[in-house]
Amino acid sequence: MAVTLDPQLLEILACPSPDHAPLTPGTRDDPAADALTCTSCGRTYPVRDGIPVLLLDEATPPTDGERDSRDEPSSDGA
Repeated sequence: MAVTLDPQLLEILACPSPDHAPLTPGTRDDPAADALTCTSCGRTYPVRDGIPVLLLDEATPPTDGERDSRDEPSSDGA
């Protein structure tokens, strides 16, 4: 089941990591998952009974491939 949060709430929710980046519904592999994913660090936070659990201890870290594509600078020298 997809995350159904109020759009205004989703606009103000942010990752609790120091980046404080916006969150997107679903996961990278499953856009309909009951989770929110950080657009910066790639952590995935569960949504339980319609309530986002934004605790770093509850987050699922990104796989190495996801982290590399987000955090590594491009190799073209720019």
